[in-house]
Amino acid sequence: MSFYTVSSIGLSGMNAAALRQAAASSNVANTLSDKMQRAQVVQKALPDGGVAASLTRQVSGSDDLVRDIVEGMGAVYLFKANLISLRVADEMAGAALNLKG
Repeated sequence: MSFYTVSSIGLSGMNAAALRQAAASSNVANTLSDKMQRAQVVQKALPDGGVAASLTRQVSGSDDLVRDIVEGMGAVYLFKANLISLRVADEMAGAALNLKG
């Protein structure tokens, strides 16, 4: 697996996590709105690794504030995990270059 592949997988995960955080924040902020459109993130695995994420909205009379808060917290951890994978890939690439030199 190349450095580029690992980087693109980590970056796509970070983007998906950021979108999940934005959706959760939007849901929390609009919980009391009359015509709330619940934000939801749909993720799809990509054939070469990584994930494609898109935001959908649905009109919902129900709100689940606890679920939205937990979803936002989970998104933060997903972002951090993907960031760590990028850091490790960078360290491995640097170590490989040092071995060649």
